[in-house]
Amino acid sequence: MKSYNDFREEEQELPEELLRHLESLSEPNRQRNFSNLKIAVIVLCAGRGERMGLPYNKLLYSLGGETIVEMTVRTFSETDLFSQIICTASNKDLDAIDNIVLTYKAEVYVGGETRTDSVRRALKEVDKDTDVVLVHDGARPFVSRELIEDAIECATIYGSGIPALPMTDAVKVVRGGVIVEELNRDELYRVQTPQAFRYNEIMDAYSRIPGCYADDSEVYRLAGYSPHIFHGADVNRKITTFSDVSNIHSSYKVGYGYDVHKLVHGRDLVLGGVYVPYEKGLLGHSDADVLVHAIMDALLSASGMPDIGVLFPDTDAKYEGISSLILLARVAEILKEKKMKILSISAVIMAERPKMANHIPHMINCLSRSLGVSKETINISATTTEKLGIVGEGKGIASCACALVGT
Repeated sequence: MKSYNDFREEEQELPEELLRHLESLSEPNRQRNFSNLKIAVIVLCAGRGERMGLPYNKLLYSLGGETIVEMTVRTFSETDLFSQIICTASNKDLDAIDNIVLTYKAEVYVGGETRTDSVRRALKEVDKDTDVVLVHDGARPFVSRELIEDAIECATIYGSGIPALPMTDAVKVVRGGVIVEELNRDELYRVQTPQAFRYNEIMDAYSRIPGCYADDSEVYRLAGYSPHIFHGADVNRKITTFSDVSNIHSSYKVGYGYDVHKLVHGRDLVLGGVYVPYEKGLLGHSDADVLVHAIMDALLSASGMPDIGVLFPDTDAKYEGISSLILLARVAEILKEKKMKILSISAVIMAERPKMANHIPHMINCLSRSLGVSKETINISATTTEKLGIVGEGKGIASCACALVGT
């Protein structure tokens, strides 16, 4: 079996095989290197909640325990592409938003009366040696890394990158309740953010073009530049009314998983992908990680798939000694293919010995990276069975898990 002695350091690392597997799952399946670029992003957060029926800024509305503004800023922060993350906020929301995004090292400045004014102010705070700057609506929390990278790549090639989607419905000009003109939908697109630009060009555009506009590409075009579009994403919708958040997931499914393994001498004890120093380890065909096995079964149960015994049978030699984190990443890939989003995982480790408290943060870190979800999505606790049963007698360790997924 693969030794886990390399994971004894305080900062646990994922197995190299898992890292290669996760890299192979990147979409698109190629590496884009922006390390030679200095990139900044402006996130506009001076919204209101009137059309959502809220008495406060809609970006402070919580979705699944996380505010909209945090969801948005976290996505940009986790890409590790940005030298600056700048947020604009109204005076009344300045402290609240600053406290939320402080974790992500974002700078918060007072915005203007209009969207255009807010961008003008924020651009002045961008470092002058920046190569590319993105402007994003804080009310679009479902932006993906792929879309962000597409915008940056388009801007480096053409000077600008504007995500846009073609119109699919017939479009009419209406006056006084009467259709007066038909428009050619083949030439019409719905424009999204983030919109990316070469920094010196968008700075020039905003310094020369007065007035207020719907988006940054309009200012850029009026300054004589050519805004280039790339294909946006339907999921990258803007939250405007309550209907935009009331049915984020059309359905929810809950799954439950349980696993238990015998403790024996001569095996490493691995739980949640973390080496736990102990005189015994768990017996099994793989690394016998009961915590990961329970979580996998919970996720597979929620997705309507067979359990891990069917998908990864212990009669198959290729799974002998394999890190369960690799199998967990494959389960995450299965859910992604079924267009299911992992919303919450709660798991319990049942063991009389050893103590787990100091290892749980490292377990959560390994699990979140393997699944591609935030650490806040995962909760792990540990308990004993008060000396009862095989766990209480120190003969084994068990784990149970519950998973919530949305479609």
